[in-house]
Amino acid sequence: MSTTPTAPPRPTPLAAPGTSVPASVPHIGRSPPRKEGRQKVTGQARYVDDLRPQVARLIHGVTVRSSVPRGRILGVRFLPGVPWEEITVVTAADIAAMGGHNYIALIGNDQPCLADGVISHNEEAVLLLGHPDRALVERARALVQIDVEPLPALFDMDESLRLGHSGQQVIWGRDNAFKSFTIDKGDVGAALDAAPRTFVGDYETGAQEQLYIEPQGMLAEPTQDGGVIISGSLQCPYYIHQAIHQLLGLPKDKVRIVQCETGGGFGGKEEYPSMIAAHAVLLCRKAGCAAKIIYDRLEDMVATTKRHPSRTRIRTGWTPDGQLLAQDIDFRIDGGAYMTLSPVVLSRGALHAAGPYACDHVRVRARAAATNTPPQGAFRGFGAPQSVFAFERHLDDVAHALGISPVALRQKNLVRDGQTLSTGQVVRDGVDLRALLDRALVLSDFENKRAQHAAHNAQAAATGSPLRRGIGLATFMHGAGFTGSGERYLASVVAVDCDPEGRVRVRASSTEIGQGKSTVFTQIACDVLGISSALIDIVTPDTNEVPNSGPTVASRTVMIVGRLVGDACQALLATLRASGCLSATEPVQDTTFLAAVVAYQQRHGVLRATAQYQQPTGIVWDDVTYRGDAYATYAWATYVAEVTVDLTTYETRVDDFVAVQEIGRVVHPVMAAGQIEGGVAQGVGFALYEKVVWKEGRMANGQMTNYIMPTSMDVPSIRVDFVEVPSPLGPGGAKGIGELPLDGTAPAILNAVFFAVGTPIRSIPMLPEDLLLALTQKASSPDRKDAGR
Repeated sequence: MSTTPTAPPRPTPLAAPGTSVPASVPHIGRSPPRKEGRQKVTGQARYVDDLRPQVARLIHGVTVRSSVPRGRILGVRFLPGVPWEEITVVTAADIAAMGGHNYIALIGNDQPCLADGVISHNEEAVLLLGHPDRALVERARALVQIDVEPLPALFDMDESLRLGHSGQQVIWGRDNAFKSFTIDKGDVGAALDAAPRTFVGDYETGAQEQLYIEPQGMLAEPTQDGGVIISGSLQCPYYIHQAIHQLLGLPKDKVRIVQCETGGGFGGKEEYPSMIAAHAVLLCRKAGCAAKIIYDRLEDMVATTKRHPSRTRIRTGWTPDGQLLAQDIDFRIDGGAYMTLSPVVLSRGALHAAGPYACDHVRVRARAAATNTPPQGAFRGFGAPQSVFAFERHLDDVAHALGISPVALRQKNLVRDGQTLSTGQVVRDGVDLRALLDRALVLSDFENKRAQHAAHNAQAAATGSPLRRGIGLATFMHGAGFTGSGERYLASVVAVDCDPEGRVRVRASSTEIGQGKSTVFTQIACDVLGISSALIDIVTPDTNEVPNSGPTVASRTVMIVGRLVGDACQALLATLRASGCLSATEPVQDTTFLAAVVAYQQRHGVLRATAQYQQPTGIVWDDVTYRGDAYATYAWATYVAEVTVDLTTYETRVDDFVAVQEIGRVVHPVMAAGQIEGGVAQGVGFALYEKVVWKEGRMANGQMTNYIMPTSMDVPSIRVDFVEVPSPLGPGGAKGIGELPLDGTAPAILNAVFFAVGTPIRSIPMLPEDLLLALTQKASSPDRKDAGR
């Protein structure tokens, strides 16, 4: 099924805001008002800086940071100008004094909460200050002098891997490599040697700032029993719960994490909130009162994690008519100073590097390097946008060199059901990728536009007009849920219960970060229980109130956790029927459901049901060999971008964008289209605008005046189209959607630029000066070959 080809689907809501969708109407597939919408539009929603603690005293915290990329701390001086005796000061020594462990628990436990003797990057936290007067403590921060003996630093990922491997300069571990993966399928060396044509290309992507609306912030409050309550802007409450438990050695029942209303995340509030929560807790424990830390935009941009920069070298083998014979891909990412999530970002990038193409011989070598920049972390797409950009750009380079249409090249090689991906995973999604591609070609009028733009460009060159036009595409996929055995290890749990009046409460640790989780979970529960949305409450993520249903990441919330919501509701309904409180034959209505719940609770007590993730049969993954079913299922897409390039200013404008995707059943069409539109907008920034400028390992443009993001004037009309092939793995047939649109936007745009100007651009973001440089270099080297043998 597809929506209208000319605009994103915008169904009329079934009810006015604040009212309930009737129980008799199916909820999945419709677009009821957002569950949290009223509070947000009326200003009732409370964000972390709106919160006031329960205790009488509150101090505001600030972080004193390093100003060198690498070195040894010789001492700290507190210059006069503020009443230091009134200010709470926390150092690494205080963590030990509290009986704690100075690291932020994640994958490698290598990142200290506060630097202890050694500095590994600019902006590393060295000590904390707290005072009731926010202005005074800000003045105090400027009066702290950290004396450092500088050490040689590394800022280039390839240099770091080379020097680390040789032992010449090691800044992390034994060889400066956080993690390495190899995917091997077939005999790549022999296939490349035998290939009639081979091509080599190097591709690069830069860092990207998440630029969520609300900066990072946390409030820590002491409890009477010696515990702590932490409230904040976050994606993953149980990440923070584990981090604080390990930092201070507190019993888990003495650590409570509560999500506030959160103004966006995009991955930037996945793991970094553990750091700022730890800092707030340390101030809280030492001062014996509540402590709040709220970053301003500058500190948020220069100190927190970003998308990993990447470099990819691709060598491929082909027949003259465009049959893909072999892929040899070397994928590297820059992880910054500490491991954070680099191993799993690297993993997903590697698993998507070979694309949705059938090829018998594939080798992907992937490495994550340590450098002396602030650590990189999660960002929507999680490594896939980097590797997908490289291969989709490479395909257009190859098509140009072979004299074949980029459409025909993809049509010839797209994987079919029954064929295998790079890990040997057999595709069983039932999706016709060629039909999906054809759908995008029709909606974008691709072939006609390509001919029109070619004619326009020829005339422009003849007449001296500076405007060039182009159209380009990308075909790609994105795995839904955690990689390989990740979901089995998480063993996520969801619970549902009923209050004394009979209303259903859904308990899951999945957070609402603007993506519509609360609304979608309500839709799922309504359809299973047969009741109206007025009877469903989504419990605020609070580790005292909700089980661990895993983090709000990896395009897993609807497919994995939403499925568990449905299963738990089904179990609750079955309990009611088995008890005799609810008829086993009559349709459920709100009144009968409420009466049945009240009757059950009078006879048996609390009505509660849980569901825990069980790995579907037939999904097999080997973590050692990196072979098997990398993901339970995939979302698939073809994106088409149309651009105009001005050769006077070297600016590129995206004029039109068509996004066609298969994501299983569309649960909420309006929000699903919004997810695609927002992802494409971020992808436009990734491709053309958002350049992090590094100087000696520090972000030099950490302000919204000089870190340029696309505005509404820079984002084109985005025509969203869904093809629905319901999956048995998700609720109502739904699959993941959130990360998908970041993967294919940038390569579609840069392929359109290639068509427009005739010069392949292999590095993003492509700012006007980058395009000028590429065209100048081409003009000075007219015989340069762009794509191998």
